[in-house]
Amino acid sequence: MLKTEEIHWFPMRVTYSRELQAKEYLDSIGIECFIPMQWKHIEGRHPRHRELKPAISNLIFVHSSQQNITELKMTRRELTSLRYIMKPVLDNRNNVLRKDVLTVPDKEMDNFIKVASVNDDRVFYMENLDFAGKPGQKVKVVEGDFAGVEGTIKRVKKNKCVVVQIENVAAVAIAFLPAAFLFPLED
Repeated sequence: MLKTEEIHWFPMRVTYSRELQAKEYLDSIGIECFIPMQWKHIEGRHPRHRELKPAISNLIFVHSSQQNITELKMTRRELTSLRYIMKPVLDNRNNVLRKDVLTVPDKEMDNFIKVASVNDDRVFYMENLDFAGKPGQKVKVVEGDFAGVEGTIKRVKKNKCVVVQIENVAAVAIAFLPAAFLFPLED
């Protein structure tokens, strides 16, 4: 069970695509948060151009205590659009006993941020997490831009990629890493 005063990373849904407004407000009051961003080509009335947009719609990661976030959600109009992501707690027969607020361990979040912060063609986000159940070798990247990142080798779009996944929330993959940059880890 989660202690409400402990600081954790909370992946949260944001209604009506207001994640940038929520981030702006959280930054202004000194609460650490992260939105994975990527360059997207925009076409419309104006000539085609690129804009930095959230890579995963309606998702923000907030680093604070549950008590603090809940209090802010109740008292600040700018944050009423935030919703906790819940995870089911199952018994031995796979019956749902209750739902707990989903948190992300610091190390897992650090890996995700390190990869997601790089605006590069080698990095892509995965919305369909069907691959998640497939086994893969755990590796650590030892050289290059992603040195220190730990992930799992998975085959995605017929390419071998290092996938950094936040379970039940999001995944980001690094394509085109030389095998010499990877060090296998024990499970």
